[in-house]
Amino acid sequence: MIGMTGFLGVNTKHNVVVVVRDADVVSAALAGALAEATPEERPGLERAAALVEATAAADETRLRARWVRARLAAVGFTGAVDSVAAVRALRKAEPRLSLLAAVQLQKDAVAEPE
Repeated sequence: MIGMTGFLGVNTKHNVVVVVRDADVVSAALAGALAEATPEERPGLERAAALVEATAAADETRLRARWVRARLAAVGFTGAVDSVAAVRALRKAEPRLSLLAAVQLQKDAVAEPE
């Protein structure tokens, strides 16, 4: 996930979180590896392919929610995701996030339980 400050204009108070997905590239690489796999390699590659497929199926809200939880964990936040303290912790983890962006990301995390 990539944060782009000021993307909406010259006002740097606007933040946009862009979801970058490359699961299709990973999936294609796994398919190629599976085509050439030995019988011993096949079970691990099949499991990896299933994990990539499951992850690729996640919508953008779920991906943002995972990102928020990861960023909160990175700063040691263990409280409730729907709290004001969570917004503060998120902005501590990502100082360039505006309050508005942090609150929207928090709402995504609340909407998508772990």
